[in-house]
Amino acid sequence: MIELRTPAEIDAMRPAGRFVAETLTTLRDETRVGTNLLAIDRRAHEMIRRAGAESCYIDYHPSFGARPFGKVICTSVNDAVLHGLPFDYALKDGDLVSLDLAASVDGWVADSAVSFIVGTPRDEDLAIIDTAERALAAAISAAVVGRRIGDISHAIAEVAHADGYEINTDFGGHGVGRIMHADPHVPNDGKPGRGYPLRPGLVIALEPWFLETTDELITDPDGWTLRSADGSRGAHVEHTVAVTDDGPIVLTDRSWLGAS
Repeated sequence: MIELRTPAEIDAMRPAGRFVAETLTTLRDETRVGTNLLAIDRRAHEMIRRAGAESCYIDYHPSFGARPFGKVICTSVNDAVLHGLPFDYALKDGDLVSLDLAASVDGWVADSAVSFIVGTPRDEDLAIIDTAERALAAAISAAVVGRRIGDISHAIAEVAHADGYEINTDFGGHGVGRIMHADPHVPNDGKPGRGYPLRPGLVIALEPWFLETTDELITDPDGWTLRSADGSRGAHVEHTVAVTDDGPIVLTDRSWLGAS
């Protein structure tokens, strides 16, 4: 069931959005060559506890997960692009890192992701991150009353295809509210003018993710981490967005923190 939120409920979601934005910005600023993925998870856990927030991941066990996730943040590195389960790995120079965090504050959820490079960047990595970020901006611009889910999906795909990337539609955006994953599903490719009509009060997480040379995924033995089938690298970005009569509101906006 797709739920629409009142203006008061959207305002009530703002603290969750701010918390997720602040936490991701802090984690990105603190992550460097030599940082262990388990240390990132511990730091995120500390910030969640200190804020009185709740993790949406630690007990999460959907049908595609082998077991409850058990950590509070997804840390995907290089050819891992989604659902990266933190493990004992110290980041190396040039690693492409994606951090994905969802948390609940006062019963409302926000979900966001950021991709970046530690140390010396490769041009290919900078390019795919830039494409993902521009695709997210296009998706947000399309999230207006009177349009449809397909318009958002098409906006994402136009950017990706123009830059030569293929698209996997198994995982994409989704509704957000009292729970992390709700209807509707928002694929990263679709036909304009199709799908659920965008109405005031719809709150959705938009999350373009692309791989350099494939659209096929494989699952790690940990039962969670999704990697490219050919070993190419990927990027993943995400914001929680409210559709309103006054235009889209990015609840997880990081720009006020001096971050993209």
